Amino acid sequence: MSNPFVHIELSTPDAAKAKAFYSELFGWTFTDNDMGPAGIYSTFKPSTGPGGGLYSMPGMPTFWLAYVGVEDINASTEKAKSLGATVHMGPHEIPNIGWMTILVDPTGATIAIFQPKSA
Repeated sequence: MSNPFVHIELSTPDAAKAKAFYSELFGWTFTDNDMGPAGIYSTFKPSTGPGGGLYSMPGMPTFWLAYVGVEDINASTEKAKSLGATVHMGPHEIPNIGWMTILVDPTGATIAIFQPKSA
């Protein structure tokens, strides 16, 4: 399958509670990354499948966001727009990681696309 899911992300008002829940439920371990003024971004990687992260941000609702891998973030963002998507953020650079766009498809579902930084 081309364009697989490559990352999943949880926005939650209580990161400690979420980490405790998912650690107990699935055995996930988390690595906390200090993102400066943006706070702590905690990552996890199960033994198979895509990894992900979680964070707390005041005023954000609780939700899971799936990221799909693309080869060209700009072209994919433009194609999504031409197909009726609404772009909420991006393309946006994630320093030293790659680029992302968060969009809403024509049916109202939110999804993200991600292009990794070349090695």
